[in-house]
Amino acid sequence: MNYEKYFEETINTIKNEGRYRVFIDILRNVQNFPNATKYNDKNEVIENVTVWCSNDYLGMGQNTNVINAMKKALDTCGAGSGGTRNISGTTHYHVLLEKELADLHDKESALLFTSGYISNEATLSTLASTLPNCYVFSDELNHSSMIQGIRASGAKKVIFKHNDVEDLQKKIKELDKDTPKIIAFESVYSMDGDIAPIENIAEIAKNYNALTYLDEVHAVGMYGNRGGGISQELGISNHIDIIEGTLAKAYGVMGGYITGNKYLVDTVRSFASGFIFTTSIPPTIAAGAIESVKHLKFSSTERLKHKEAVKELKQKLVDTDIPIIKNNSHIIPILVGDPDLCKKASDLLLKEYNIYVQPINYPTVPRGTERLRVTPTPLHNTEMINYFIDSIKKVWSNLKLNKKKV
Repeated sequence: MNYEKYFEETINTIKNEGRYRVFIDILRNVQNFPNATKYNDKNEVIENVTVWCSNDYLGMGQNTNVINAMKKALDTCGAGSGGTRNISGTTHYHVLLEKELADLHDKESALLFTSGYISNEATLSTLASTLPNCYVFSDELNHSSMIQGIRASGAKKVIFKHNDVEDLQKKIKELDKDTPKIIAFESVYSMDGDIAPIENIAEIAKNYNALTYLDEVHAVGMYGNRGGGISQELGISNHIDIIEGTLAKAYGVMGGYITGNKYLVDTVRSFASGFIFTTSIPPTIAAGAIESVKHLKFSSTERLKHKEAVKELKQKLVDTDIPIIKNNSHIIPILVGDPDLCKKASDLLLKEYNIYVQPINYPTVPRGTERLRVTPTPLHNTEMINYFIDSIKKVWSNLKLNKKKV
């Protein structure tokens, strides 16, 4: 077999389908976010751009206190953690961070992972394989990390229709109440920005004796009076068995975690390969996360400014007849519906208007629903929003894209 030819043809197929991923080379400008410097493939600075697709939702990656905490940790104990959590990689910063996270969600215990992806994959694979004859009920739009974790567990998987509590109840009631069950779902779904009926799912879990596993990665820091996510905003965190989150989005650094009952969390800590056999996050990252989580527990300023920016941009897009997928979250999906045109729209915004928003194509979203996923922050002001609206109107006209309601 000609391996090189095979892989070349594989890449060419992706390119021909208009879904080849191009990574934009940027450097964020500290204390000047959402502005960034763009580089070409020769490592040359070519222009300054405004980032409109960052998951640093609240700009906490630019927060002075977070940065200073990281600098102090670097000066205190150096760059890396030095090992796995079991072998010298549990620094005092890791311990303090886990206590902050448990407190954030009002849970007994928390466990820190290297990423949100790993926390989902490792936890679901461990729990579902540890529980005898376990069934996992998974929302059909769950993140890849959750799907991989369920698959790796070897447990029986039952997929229910997206956010459909009737379908979930219909399927879960077929099992004996004593059969171990996990309902795995997300609070905010990152591509459409819709929000799960968490209260209804929690009630079904209670009625049918199932554990609830809630992925709050796109909600922690953003919602709730202390940033504990949608479940905290609804006042039902105590009805959710496992709350999973990330430090890489609203908290502005990196890492993932779970919170829950101390024995459940300890079981994951004791059996999860994705936790046991990997080097822990650097103490500098843990220190920054501690400061970020603490800050957003008491400060609502960032959340309020963020909501204002999201509301303003959504309304102006609607007024301009640019087709957005409507939702109640902070994520603004602008629908294009074609992979080539989606890439062209992104390229034009960057080249002509210095606006960086990444195209989202298959397999991240279904074919025919390609989109620009826009995420304004508290640092996107009215002037920036107006410029974005004027620019996208011109791109829509240039490419003759449809203006329709979604």
